[in-house]
Amino acid sequence: MEFIEGISPNLPEHLRSDLFKYRYNVFVEQLGWELDTPHGREIDQFDHDETLYVIARNDRKDVIGCARLLPTTSPYLLEEVFPELLNGLPIPKSSDVWELSRFTSMDIANGPLVKNAQFSTEVTLDLLKHSIRCAQQYGAKRIISVSPIGIERLLRKAGIKAHRAGPPKIIDGYPLIACWIECDQDVLTA
Repeated sequence: MEFIEGISPNLPEHLRSDLFKYRYNVFVEQLGWELDTPHGREIDQFDHDETLYVIARNDRKDVIGCARLLPTTSPYLLEEVFPELLNGLPIPKSSDVWELSRFTSMDIANGPLVKNAQFSTEVTLDLLKHSIRCAQQYGAKRIISVSPIGIERLLRKAGIKAHRAGPPKIIDGYPLIACWIECDQDVLTA
């Protein structure tokens, strides 16, 4: 397994293409999200030249996980689409707060998956830690994320300090939270 990270313009076009096809497979075909996206590619307004990606690939070079990281100084998913998850708190806008979105680790190349299994492989914890370290390298001290409630269990299992920004809200039939993740943790160096 390998992790590839980089700002969008610095990634090879074929890798970005593989990433957007993978995201379409996971989020639209597997999880059934209703997104306004081109057929076969999951891409939105938050995939631009400032977007930082972390991509996990297996030995066959298949994408098996990904994360999208955005500085909160630019428009981002929580701010633009899900601000109600902050429960009235101010929207983060700081160079040391980054958003983690489109995080998943589904090995779709290896057959059918359980419905709603967004985090279904052993890659998940490594991808999460790698994504947090990557955001740190770009100045993040905290990460904010729109997440399913199950992310809390994953974070606890990894020993990562995190907490809700507000109570869960049901959006499109899914309970979601805004989740704060602290980047200055010893567990990330392990």
